[in-house]
Amino acid sequence: MIAPSFHPAAIHATCEPRGRWSFGLTARSVALLIVGFAFLIPGLWDQRLSYAMLAWDVLVLIAAILDGTRLPRAAMLTATRSWSNVPSLDSQTEIELTIENQGSVIIDCRLIDDLPASLRNPGATQEPIRITSFPRVPASVRYRVEPQERGDCATGQLYIRYRSPLGLAERWAKAALAQTVRVYPALRTGEEQQIFLARSRQIDLQLRQTRQRGLGRDFESLRDYREGDDMRDICWTASARRGNLITRQYQTERSQPVWIVLDCGRLMRSRVVASPGTKAAMPLAPGSLREHSKLDHACTAAVGLAQLALFSGDRVGLLAYGQTIQQRLLPGRGAAHLRQMIELLAQVRAESSEADHLRATTLLGRLQPRRSLILWITDLAETAMRPEVIDGAMHLLRRHILLFVAMAQPEVDAIAQDRPKNVDQMFRAAAAQEMAARRELLLARLHEQGALTLDLNPEAVTSSVLNQYLMVKERAMV
Repeated sequence: MIAPSFHPAAIHATCEPRGRWSFGLTARSVALLIVGFAFLIPGLWDQRLSYAMLAWDVLVLIAAILDGTRLPRAAMLTATRSWSNVPSLDSQTEIELTIENQGSVIIDCRLIDDLPASLRNPGATQEPIRITSFPRVPASVRYRVEPQERGDCATGQLYIRYRSPLGLAERWAKAALAQTVRVYPALRTGEEQQIFLARSRQIDLQLRQTRQRGLGRDFESLRDYREGDDMRDICWTASARRGNLITRQYQTERSQPVWIVLDCGRLMRSRVVASPGTKAAMPLAPGSLREHSKLDHACTAAVGLAQLALFSGDRVGLLAYGQTIQQRLLPGRGAAHLRQMIELLAQVRAESSEADHLRATTLLGRLQPRRSLILWITDLAETAMRPEVIDGAMHLLRRHILLFVAMAQPEVDAIAQDRPKNVDQMFRAAAAQEMAARRELLLARLHEQGALTLDLNPEAVTSSVLNQYLMVKERAMV
């Protein structure tokens, strides 16, 4: 669940005229004026009927002016934009617009909310929203958007065109509802997360029952010294009090540091179209497909692992890097720590250059000298030499448990598996198969060194990472 403080604040503003001449005739008035030209036809035989056209048009214009003067001034209208839930990927966000009319006339409003393209539904056209506002009674209308990109986005003004029920004239106003809204990574639903939380609770109970002594460095109890005990485990203060040697006993640590390392280089900019069978927080609109970058999927997996690890009592840290270190968060626990991590993940951006993997591993070695579990989500570059990320992973394996996740490209896998029908397709399939074989060889060598490796499509990363984390906890590998 997301903390309430992630919720964007409602914004309130008094309307103002859109320009110096912020009023005009409506289509109804123009149609009535055109009707007056019908008097021209009989005016060919009787000139007096031509004056009837002039009288009709003057009457329509006077009625339109009187109708326009009855409309409340722009300053008599106030507008509010509020958000029903936290904007995040793969979920709909409901926006509520409220108009309060301090005038004395019922007005029919047409609203256009200026939102950035990153907040709009893919392929949807922005149509005016109609709402009727009664005097001194707030009128509200709701509509939904589906955020497309993580990070901060700036909303614009609210544009209003309003008229009376007679509909002969209208005024144009705007409300300064500009604000910065942060879109967060996709979060797993409560039903999906509950399965992993229940499994984590079961593993914790099993570890408490077994109480594996001697495998960790958490103090458990004292006992008399026995031959063969490590001299470093002798408690000299207790030995001095009792007059004989006393040895400390240790047990498996219940609180382990877990680091989430995200590659933000150019390979993570690749965008992946969600398959029609993918389960999501909301159904897709007809004819539309979700398309997120690999980094978006990596951030989703990071949030899921952080929630599960914090629930299990572990401490979670974050390191996101490209050519430089983008975000860094030391391991911690608690709701405030999770909030800070989600805030940082929302601001992570994929770079256009190759990431500096060795810089990240060097920094991580300084930040975490003790043994820990490291989740590294990245991709493998197609180079003639061994990728730098493999060298960095080898360096981490000397001290840590490494869960290395390489995000595959579904389109390349599809080309490798298709049966070619011509020469061009044959060469494409051969190239794709060579790329897949090279990836498999690199990951196999990394696995031989003790790493836990995964080569998955981005859509399957989150569930696989959570299952691997539970496996590591069950086997007490850290």
